Amino acid sequence: MNGMGNDLIREARLRVAMTQSELARLAGTTQSAIARLESGRTSPSFDDVIRYLRLMGLDLDFMLVNRDDSDTALVSDWSDLTPEQRFDRHVQVSRRMRALRAAGAAAREATALG
Repeated sequence: MNGMGNDLIREARLRVAMTQSELARLAGTTQSAIARLESGRTSPSFDDVIRYLRLMGLDLDFMLVNRDDSDTALVSDWSDLTPEQRFDRHVQVSRRMRALRAAGAAAREATALG
């Protein structure tokens, strides 16, 4: 799981708002070992990824689905754009995502207060 496992562990830790030190303590290792793992300097086995996720109260779920051609269509749509146009689209999407995250956070806060 070179790369993907590292990213999964880091993303999971951030989702549960846990520090590297806290995860290290649960896993019986050091903060520097977790930092090396998350940065990709070491590669966890699949079993290690599952173990770390479960220590954080999470689990990994896989699902096999039929493949579609949406990626091919997207590449085809974007292949005619200049680099500047592609960059502008990325900026637009990033702004929309930021706005959606803010709206979601506001809704969760309102629900918690309400």
